[in-house]
Amino acid sequence: MRQLLAILVATLVASPAGAADLALSLATPGGKPLANAVVTVYPASGAPRGPIRFPWPYMMSQKDMQFEPYVLVVPVGAEVAFPNRDPFKHHVFSFSPAKTFELKLYGRDEQRSVKFDKPGVVALGCNIHDDMTAFIKVVDTPFAAKTDAKGEAVVRDLPPGDAQVVVWQPFLKGPRNEVSRSVKAPASGSFALAVTAEARTPPLRRGGY
Repeated sequence: MRQLLAILVATLVASPAGAADLALSLATPGGKPLANAVVTVYPASGAPRGPIRFPWPYMMSQKDMQFEPYVLVVPVGAEVAFPNRDPFKHHVFSFSPAKTFELKLYGRDEQRSVKFDKPGVVALGCNIHDDMTAFIKVVDTPFAAKTDAKGEAVVRDLPPGDAQVVVWQPFLKGPRNEVSRSVKAPASGSFALAVTAEARTPPLRRGGY
């Protein structure tokens, strides 16, 4: 909580005029923080026009027999790279409605790419290693962030007014693994939202060779 307050204080100075930052915290009813949750915000006034860009790499690596990161957030239309950093071959696939694809066997230091042209959740697997799983969340709003190990995320530069906040996490209990909240963003500065949600226990990520 102290870190969340520090973020709020810092963003009072960092936010441009006419925009606000949402500091969100996500935890179970027992107080356990939930990481790898994608926070998207949909202002009632609509999103700015033009292509959506995020500052992080649009990359899903295969390393130590796991996908990294476990959850990747990309905008609609993003080209995502799938580099193989392991000393053996992988066979990446997805049967998700948002994107069905298959990257047949390719080896160390080889890379493939896939364009994600529809919003939604894309669950990934490897046809060779059953323990390899990950998710790509394709979003249609520039207002998005992912919770860290403390269950905290900051969505920046929201326009003032009413907005809908949608939180998705692979193991949240609820329709489509989502919960939503209505908020009202101030004209400037920062505001906080604490979300409590039930979650299933995720499977163990084993990894390793």
